[in-house]
Amino acid sequence: MLLDAVELSWLIRRREVSCVEVMRTYLEHIDRFNPLVDAIVSRADDEGLLDQAKQRDEALDRGEYAGWMHGFPIAVKDLTDAAGFPTTKGSPILAGQVAESDGLVVERMRSAGAIVIGKTNVPEFGLGSHTFNPVFGTTVNPFDPARGAGGSSGGAAAALSLRMLPVADGTDFMGSLRNPAAFCHVLGLRPSFGRIPEPGFVSNPSVPGPMARTVRDLAMLLSTMAGPDERAPLSAEQDPALFTGALEHHAGSPRIGWVGDFGGYLPTEPGVLDVCESSFAVFEEIGCVVEPVERELPVERAWQTFLLWRHWMLGESLTEHYRDPARRELLKPEARFEVEGYLRMGMSDVAAACEGRDSWHAQVAALFDDYDFLLAPSTQVFPFDAAKRWPDEVGGRAMDTYHRWMETTAPWTLSGHPVLNLPAGFNAAGLPTGVQLIGRNHAEWPLLRLACAYERASDWVHRIIPPPLR
Repeated sequence: MLLDAVELSWLIRRREVSCVEVMRTYLEHIDRFNPLVDAIVSRADDEGLLDQAKQRDEALDRGEYAGWMHGFPIAVKDLTDAAGFPTTKGSPILAGQVAESDGLVVERMRSAGAIVIGKTNVPEFGLGSHTFNPVFGTTVNPFDPARGAGGSSGGAAAALSLRMLPVADGTDFMGSLRNPAAFCHVLGLRPSFGRIPEPGFVSNPSVPGPMARTVRDLAMLLSTMAGPDERAPLSAEQDPALFTGALEHHAGSPRIGWVGDFGGYLPTEPGVLDVCESSFAVFEEIGCVVEPVERELPVERAWQTFLLWRHWMLGESLTEHYRDPARRELLKPEARFEVEGYLRMGMSDVAAACEGRDSWHAQVAALFDDYDFLLAPSTQVFPFDAAKRWPDEVGGRAMDTYHRWMETTAPWTLSGHPVLNLPAGFNAAGLPTGVQLIGRNHAEWPLLRLACAYERASDWVHRIIPPPLR
C-alpha cells in the first residue's frame, strides 16, 4: 500500500500484480483505515468492484491496455458527478441524487482505466476549508483525529495521506486543492484556467485539479485530466502528453519571491511562517534564490474582488434552494451568506468583479518580471479542532467571514496562475503545513519540474507518514 501510483501502474502493466489483487488490497486497507477519518463515502459493493477489476485483467490478457490508470481504484470528490454514484455535495437536499453520467474529469480517468469505488467527503456544497456535513459527518486529520483535514477536498487529501487511494481528483475555488493538501501532508495542484477543460464561456474561479503523494504521480494525473475538449471553449490547446515527460529540474538559479503574510497584512497562527520559511533551505539547496517581495500589493482590494466573484459564482448556483423556504432551512449559514451576497449584487458589482480581477492579474503578472516563481503559505493556521466550524480568530485578530482565515489562497485563485501545495514540515505538536509554489500563467510544467527537485531534496511525504501507518 505504500507504493506510489506510477510504481503501481508499472507493476500492473508488467502483470506482476493483477487488478483483482490491487482492488482487494485497497478495499481491505480502506476497511481498516477509513473508519478512523471518514474520508471515503458512498462506496460501491466489493463484489461489483472486484468484478470490474477482473474485467480489467481479462482486457490485459487480450492485449488491451486502457492507460496508466488501468485497474486503479479511485474515489471521486462528492462535488463531481460519477455515473451510478450519488452526488450529494454534502447536503441533505441532494442526498438522494444519483448521477446519470460522468463529469468530464471522471470520464477521462475512466478512459485511462480507473475504476470508481466511491466518493470522497466534502463540506456542504464545498463551502469552507473544513470537511463536515450533515450527510456523512466530519473528515478528520490523519495526523491527529481531533483536528480537521481541511477542505473542500478534505476527503481526498485524508484518503491519499492514509494510502487508501493511489491518486485523487479535487476542485479548488479558494484553496480546496491546497489547504487540505497542506493539512494532510500531500500535494495538490490548482492549474491555470483552461488547463483542465470546464464547460462555459466564463472563467469560473473554481477549477478541477489533481492530488497525489509525489510530483510524478501528480503530473501523470494532470496529463489524464488536461487537454482541450469541444464542450469547453476556454480549454487550453497544449498537448497534455507534455506532463508525462522527464521531470529533471532545469538548469540555472531560479529566483523565488516570498510574499509571506504580505508585510503583516495576513494574520497567522504562531509557528506557521516559521515552518514555511524553513523550506527556503531546501530551495536554496537545489540552486534557487529566495528573496522577500518588497513591492506593496493591493491585497485588501483583491480580497473584496474575490468576495464579489465568490458571491456571483456560488450564490447563483444556490439561489434555487434559497428561494424555497423548506430547502433554505437545510442550507448551512455559510451557503446563505453567499446567496445573500449574490442577491445584493447589481451590474456595477459584476463590472467591479471583472475589472478588479483584471487589475490583480496585472499586478501578479508584473511580479514575474522580477521572479521566476512566487512562494506563499498554504494556510494561515495549523489543522484546528474538528469540532469548530471555522477559526473565528487567527493571530489575535477576529475573522469577519467564514473563510477569511484562508485568505492566503485567494490572491492566486483570483490571478489564475498555477499553484502547487508542497509539504513544508511540522510544528512541535506534529501538525503539518505547506507552502504554495506559484508559477507563470499556463506554466505548469516548469512548476512541476521545480517541485520535483524540491521533493527529491526533502522527501517529506515518504519520510513522515501518518501515525496510523507507522
